[in-house]
Amino acid sequence: MRIGHARGVLEGLTSTGGVITSAGVVLAATFAVFAALPLVTMAQMGVVVGIGVLLDTFLVRTVLVPALALDLGRRFWWPGRLSVGGGDPARTVDASAEERAPERV
Repeated sequence: MRIGHARGVLEGLTSTGGVITSAGVVLAATFAVFAALPLVTMAQMGVVVGIGVLLDTFLVRTVLVPALALDLGRRFWWPGRLSVGGGDPARTVDASAEERAPERV
């Protein structure tokens, strides 16, 4: 079923947003454990990486990537067939590869 680019981006964000957010929070909390270590270098690394993961979780993956996908339209999928607009997105196998493959008996 083809639902279109804009609706597909929003549908993907709503269906995966909760998982991405909870995984990012768990990962940031894991790195925050390093902040409790007595080594200053490890504590600094834990805080910085934890903040970076939270920024990636709440800003990049939930706001910037979907906004960029909506702004660029089909060009967002540039290396693939979806950028051209002609192919069926459900079909991922290259037709020429199918022709080269030997038939199974």
